[in-house]
Amino acid sequence: MSDAQEERAKRDEQIRETIMAKLVETGEKDKLKDMLRDRLQQCGWRDELKEYCKEVIRKKGLERVTVEELVADITPQGRATVPEEIKLNY
Repeated sequence: MSDAQEERAKRDEQIRETIMAKLVETGEKDKLKDMLRDRLQQCGWRDELKEYCKEVIRKKGLERVTVEELVADITPQGRATVPEEIKLNY
């Protein structure tokens, strides 16, 4: 990575940190999370992911699956199934 690219990456990270701090400070981060959670629930995404979780647990067996394994299994599925409309609007 060139010096210019490293500088840009560092500057971008500082901007991200500043924006995140401002969102937390103003309470907007929580508002955005709540709004996103509501939209995902309204479109059925949450219920679909919950069913996927149950399916994974049934296949592996309740006694043989750890929380870490479950999270590793469902995270890619969850990200892949977020509706495009929500990705574009939030």
